[in-house]
Amino acid sequence: MRGQRMSIHSMTTWLKRQPPKVKAFLAVISGMAALVLLRFIVHDHDNLFVAAEAVHSLGISVLIYKLIKEKTCAGLSLKSQELTAIFLAVRLYCSFVMEYDIHTLLDFATFVTTMWVIYMIRFKLKASYMEEKDNFAIYYVVIPCAVLALLIHPSTSHHLLNRIFWAFCVYLEAVSVLPQLRVMQNTKIVEPFTAHYVFALGVARFLSCAHWVLQVLDTRGHLLVALGYGLWPPMVLISEIVQTFILADFCYYYVKSVFGGQLVLRLPSGVV
Repeated sequence: MRGQRMSIHSMTTWLKRQPPKVKAFLAVISGMAALVLLRFIVHDHDNLFVAAEAVHSLGISVLIYKLIKEKTCAGLSLKSQELTAIFLAVRLYCSFVMEYDIHTLLDFATFVTTMWVIYMIRFKLKASYMEEKDNFAIYYVVIPCAVLALLIHPSTSHHLLNRIFWAFCVYLEAVSVLPQLRVMQNTKIVEPFTAHYVFALGVARFLSCAHWVLQVLDTRGHLLVALGYGLWPPMVLISEIVQTFILADFCYYYVKSVFGGQLVLRLPSGVV
Protein backbone atom coordinates (compact mmCIF):
# COMPACT_ATOMS: atom_id res chain seq x y z
CA MET A 1 0.00 0.00 0.00
CA ARG A 2 2.86 2.34 0.83
CA GLY A 3 4.52 1.62 -2.51
CA GLN A 4 1.25 2.39 -4.27
CA ARG A 5 1.00 5.74 -2.49
CA MET A 6 4.60 6.57 -3.39
CA SER A 7 3.96 5.86 -7.07
CA ILE A 8 0.78 7.98 -7.01
CA HIS A 9 2.67 10.80 -5.29
CA SER A 10 5.44 10.62 -7.89
CA MET A 11 2.89 10.73 -10.71
CA THR A 12 1.03 13.71 -9.26
CA THR A 13 4.32 15.54 -8.66
CA TRP A 14 5.28 14.99 -12.29
CA LEU A 15 1.87 16.25 -13.45
CA LYS A 16 2.19 19.41 -11.37
CA ARG A 17 5.45 20.26 -13.10
CA GLN A 18 3.95 20.06 -16.58
CA PRO A 19 2.84 23.21 -18.42
CA PRO A 20 -0.93 23.84 -18.87
CA LYS A 21 -0.87 22.74 -22.53
CA VAL A 22 0.59 19.36 -21.59
CA LYS A 23 -1.99 18.92 -18.81
CA ALA A 24 -4.81 19.75 -21.23
CA PHE A 25 -3.41 17.30 -23.79
CA LEU A 26 -3.16 14.53 -21.18
CA ALA A 27 -6.73 15.24 -20.05
CA VAL A 28 -8.04 14.93 -23.61
CA ILE A 29 -6.08 11.70 -24.18
CA SER A 30 -7.39 10.25 -20.91
CA GLY A 31 -10.96 11.15 -21.84
CA MET A 32 -10.62 9.55 -25.27
CA ALA A 33 -9.12 6.41 -23.75
CA ALA A 34 -12.01 6.18 -21.29
CA LEU A 35 -14.53 6.54 -24.14
CA VAL A 36 -12.84 3.77 -26.14
CA LEU A 37 -12.86 1.52 -23.07
CA LEU A 38 -16.55 2.18 -22.42
CA ARG A 39 -17.42 1.52 -26.05
CA PHE A 40 -16.02 -2.02 -25.82
CA ILE A 41 -17.18 -2.78 -22.28
CA VAL A 42 -20.74 -1.41 -22.46
CA HIS A 43 -22.60 -2.96 -25.39
CA ASP A 44 -25.87 -1.08 -24.93
CA HIS A 45 -24.79 2.55 -24.62
CA ASP A 46 -28.21 3.57 -23.30
CA ASN A 47 -27.08 1.90 -20.07
CA LEU A 48 -24.56 4.73 -19.68
CA PHE A 49 -27.42 7.20 -19.36
CA VAL A 50 -29.08 4.97 -16.75
CA ALA A 51 -25.77 4.74 -14.91
CA ALA A 52 -25.42 8.53 -15.02
CA GLU A 53 -28.87 8.93 -13.44
CA ALA A 54 -28.00 6.32 -10.79
CA VAL A 55 -24.72 8.03 -9.84
CA HIS A 56 -26.48 11.41 -9.73
CA SER A 57 -29.10 9.94 -7.40
CA LEU A 58 -26.32 8.56 -5.21
CA GLY A 59 -24.76 12.01 -5.00
CA ILE A 60 -28.10 13.54 -4.00
CA SER A 61 -28.49 10.84 -1.33
CA VAL A 62 -25.11 11.84 0.13
CA LEU A 63 -26.26 15.47 0.14
CA ILE A 64 -29.48 14.56 1.94
CA TYR A 65 -27.52 12.57 4.53
CA LYS A 66 -25.23 15.56 5.14
CA LEU A 67 -28.16 17.92 5.72
CA ILE A 68 -30.18 15.56 7.93
CA LYS A 69 -27.50 13.79 9.97
CA GLU A 70 -24.76 16.40 10.09
CA LYS A 71 -27.28 19.26 10.36
CA THR A 72 -25.03 21.63 8.46
CA CYS A 73 -24.89 23.07 4.97
CA ALA A 74 -21.35 24.42 5.31
CA GLY A 75 -19.50 24.17 2.00
CA LEU A 76 -22.65 23.96 -0.12
CA SER A 77 -23.58 26.60 -2.68
CA LEU A 78 -27.15 27.82 -2.50
CA LYS A 79 -26.70 29.49 -5.88
CA SER A 80 -25.75 26.20 -7.55
CA GLN A 81 -28.87 24.61 -6.12
CA GLU A 82 -30.98 27.54 -7.36
CA LEU A 83 -29.50 27.25 -10.86
CA THR A 84 -30.23 23.53 -10.77
CA ALA A 85 -33.84 24.23 -9.77
CA ILE A 86 -34.19 26.76 -12.60
CA PHE A 87 -32.99 24.47 -15.39
CA LEU A 88 -34.97 21.52 -13.99
CA ALA A 89 -38.15 23.60 -13.83
CA VAL A 90 -37.68 24.76 -17.42
CA ARG A 91 -36.87 21.22 -18.57
CA LEU A 92 -39.94 19.83 -16.80
CA TYR A 93 -42.12 22.36 -18.60
CA CYS A 94 -40.53 21.44 -21.95
CA SER A 95 -40.91 17.73 -21.21
CA PHE A 96 -44.63 18.12 -20.53
CA VAL A 97 -45.32 20.08 -23.71
CA MET A 98 -42.78 18.43 -26.04
CA GLU A 99 -41.81 14.85 -25.11
CA TYR A 100 -43.20 13.39 -21.90
CA ASP A 101 -41.35 10.19 -20.92
CA ILE A 102 -39.66 8.40 -18.01
CA HIS A 103 -36.97 11.09 -17.84
CA THR A 104 -39.71 13.57 -16.92
CA LEU A 105 -40.42 11.58 -13.75
CA LEU A 106 -36.71 11.42 -12.92
CA ASP A 107 -36.38 15.18 -13.43
CA PHE A 108 -39.43 15.78 -11.24
CA ALA A 109 -37.94 13.71 -8.41
CA THR A 110 -34.64 15.60 -8.72
CA PHE A 111 -36.48 18.94 -8.79
CA VAL A 112 -38.42 18.13 -5.61
CA THR A 113 -35.19 17.10 -3.86
CA THR A 114 -33.39 20.23 -5.03
CA MET A 115 -36.21 22.46 -3.73
CA TRP A 116 -35.99 20.65 -0.39
CA VAL A 117 -32.22 21.30 -0.27
CA ILE A 118 -32.83 25.00 -1.04
CA TYR A 119 -35.42 25.15 1.76
CA MET A 120 -33.00 23.54 4.22
CA ILE A 121 -30.17 25.94 3.33
CA ARG A 122 -32.37 29.07 3.37
CA PHE A 123 -34.31 28.37 6.55
CA LYS A 124 -33.49 25.30 8.66
CA LEU A 125 -29.68 25.43 8.38
CA LYS A 126 -29.21 29.10 7.58
CA ALA A 127 -26.77 29.60 10.46
CA SER A 128 -24.22 27.26 8.85
CA TYR A 129 -24.61 28.67 5.32
CA MET A 130 -21.35 30.28 4.16
CA GLU A 131 -22.93 33.20 2.32
CA GLU A 132 -19.72 35.21 2.08
CA LYS A 133 -18.04 32.32 0.26
CA ASP A 134 -20.97 31.75 -2.08
CA ASN A 135 -20.19 34.94 -4.02
CA PHE A 136 -20.62 33.82 -7.63
CA ALA A 137 -23.00 36.19 -9.44
CA ILE A 138 -25.51 33.89 -11.14
CA TYR A 139 -26.43 36.47 -13.78
CA TYR A 140 -22.96 35.82 -15.23
CA VAL A 141 -24.31 32.47 -16.45
CA VAL A 142 -28.09 33.01 -16.67
CA ILE A 143 -27.95 35.98 -19.05
CA PRO A 144 -25.38 34.46 -21.48
CA CYS A 145 -27.34 31.18 -21.52
CA ALA A 146 -30.57 33.05 -22.29
CA VAL A 147 -28.93 35.04 -25.10
CA LEU A 148 -27.34 31.88 -26.53
CA ALA A 149 -30.71 30.11 -26.39
CA LEU A 150 -32.31 32.94 -28.36
CA LEU A 151 -29.64 32.60 -31.05
CA ILE A 152 -29.14 28.82 -31.15
CA HIS A 153 -32.06 26.48 -30.42
CA PRO A 154 -33.68 23.33 -31.89
CA SER A 155 -35.17 23.49 -35.36
CA THR A 156 -38.07 21.15 -34.63
CA SER A 157 -41.78 21.74 -35.31
CA HIS A 158 -42.53 22.79 -31.72
CA HIS A 159 -43.45 26.34 -30.75
CA LEU A 160 -40.51 28.77 -30.93
CA LEU A 161 -40.76 29.70 -27.24
CA ASN A 162 -40.62 26.04 -26.19
CA ARG A 163 -37.54 25.46 -28.36
CA ILE A 164 -35.80 28.46 -26.80
CA PHE A 165 -36.65 27.21 -23.30
CA TRP A 166 -35.25 23.77 -24.16
CA ALA A 167 -31.97 25.26 -25.38
CA PHE A 168 -31.79 27.47 -22.28
CA CYS A 169 -32.01 24.52 -19.88
CA VAL A 170 -29.35 22.61 -21.84
CA TYR A 171 -26.91 25.53 -21.63
CA LEU A 172 -27.69 26.35 -18.00
CA GLU A 173 -27.23 22.74 -16.89
CA ALA A 174 -23.72 22.77 -18.35
CA VAL A 175 -22.57 25.61 -16.07
CA SER A 176 -24.85 25.24 -13.03
CA VAL A 177 -22.06 23.76 -10.90
CA LEU A 178 -19.79 26.82 -11.23
CA PRO A 179 -21.01 28.52 -8.00
CA GLN A 180 -20.33 25.30 -6.08
CA LEU A 181 -16.79 25.19 -7.44
CA ARG A 182 -16.33 28.85 -6.45
CA VAL A 183 -17.36 28.06 -2.87
CA MET A 184 -14.87 25.20 -2.69
CA GLN A 185 -12.15 27.38 -4.19
CA ASN A 186 -12.83 30.11 -1.63
CA THR A 187 -12.74 27.73 1.33
CA LYS A 188 -9.78 25.69 -0.03
CA ILE A 189 -10.82 22.80 2.25
CA VAL A 190 -13.75 20.57 1.25
CA GLU A 191 -15.30 18.26 3.84
CA PRO A 192 -15.99 14.63 2.78
CA PHE A 193 -19.76 14.71 2.13
CA THR A 194 -19.58 17.79 -0.10
CA ALA A 195 -16.61 16.26 -1.95
CA HIS A 196 -18.50 12.98 -2.47
CA TYR A 197 -21.52 14.88 -3.80
CA VAL A 198 -19.55 16.97 -6.30
CA PHE A 199 -17.49 13.95 -7.40
CA ALA A 200 -20.74 12.05 -8.05
CA LEU A 201 -21.89 14.97 -10.22
CA GLY A 202 -18.63 14.78 -12.15
CA VAL A 203 -18.93 11.03 -12.76
CA ALA A 204 -22.59 11.34 -13.73
CA ARG A 205 -21.84 14.08 -16.24
CA PHE A 206 -18.95 12.11 -17.73
CA LEU A 207 -21.21 9.08 -18.21
CA SER A 208 -23.89 11.27 -19.76
CA CYS A 209 -21.30 12.84 -22.08
CA ALA A 210 -19.97 9.39 -23.00
CA HIS A 211 -23.52 8.28 -23.80
CA TRP A 212 -23.97 11.15 -26.25
CA VAL A 213 -20.56 10.81 -27.88
CA LEU A 214 -20.85 7.05 -28.33
CA GLN A 215 -24.40 7.38 -29.67
CA VAL A 216 -23.13 9.84 -32.28
CA LEU A 217 -20.34 7.44 -33.23
CA ASP A 218 -22.68 4.42 -33.39
CA THR A 219 -25.13 6.23 -35.65
CA ARG A 220 -22.30 7.66 -37.77
CA GLY A 221 -23.51 11.18 -37.08
CA HIS A 222 -27.18 10.49 -37.89
CA LEU A 223 -28.13 11.33 -34.30
CA LEU A 224 -26.96 14.91 -34.81
CA VAL A 225 -29.04 15.10 -37.98
CA ALA A 226 -32.08 13.85 -36.05
CA LEU A 227 -31.65 16.69 -33.55
CA GLY A 228 -32.14 19.23 -36.34
CA TYR A 229 -29.95 21.38 -38.52
CA GLY A 230 -27.72 24.42 -38.04
CA LEU A 231 -25.59 24.99 -34.94
CA TRP A 232 -27.98 23.32 -32.46
CA PRO A 233 -26.80 19.67 -32.81
CA PRO A 234 -23.10 20.43 -32.21
CA MET A 235 -24.04 22.81 -29.36
CA VAL A 236 -25.82 19.97 -27.57
CA LEU A 237 -22.67 17.86 -27.81
CA ILE A 238 -20.44 20.76 -26.78
CA SER A 239 -22.65 21.42 -23.73
CA GLU A 240 -22.21 17.81 -22.61
CA ILE A 241 -18.44 18.05 -23.03
CA VAL A 242 -18.30 21.38 -21.17
CA GLN A 243 -20.15 19.86 -18.21
CA THR A 244 -17.53 17.13 -18.00
CA PHE A 245 -14.46 19.32 -18.30
CA ILE A 246 -15.73 21.86 -15.74
CA LEU A 247 -15.57 19.16 -13.06
CA ALA A 248 -12.56 17.25 -14.41
CA ASP A 249 -10.00 19.21 -12.39
CA PHE A 250 -11.90 18.73 -9.13
CA CYS A 251 -12.34 15.00 -9.80
CA TYR A 252 -8.57 14.69 -10.28
CA TYR A 253 -7.87 16.18 -6.85
CA TYR A 254 -10.65 14.09 -5.32
CA VAL A 255 -9.16 10.83 -6.60
CA LYS A 256 -5.70 11.97 -5.53
CA SER A 257 -7.00 12.72 -2.03
CA VAL A 258 -8.79 9.37 -1.72
CA PHE A 259 -5.75 7.35 -2.80
CA GLY A 260 -3.63 9.46 -0.48
CA GLY A 261 -5.80 8.45 2.47
CA GLN A 262 -7.01 12.00 3.17
CA LEU A 263 -10.56 12.39 4.47
CA VAL A 264 -10.61 16.14 3.88
CA LEU A 265 -9.95 17.42 0.38
CA ARG A 266 -7.58 20.40 0.10
CA LEU A 267 -7.68 22.33 -3.14
CA PRO A 268 -4.70 24.35 -4.38
CA SER A 269 -5.17 27.83 -5.81
CA GLY A 270 -6.38 28.08 -9.39
CA VAL A 271 -8.41 24.86 -9.58
CA VAL A 272 -11.51 26.70 -10.75
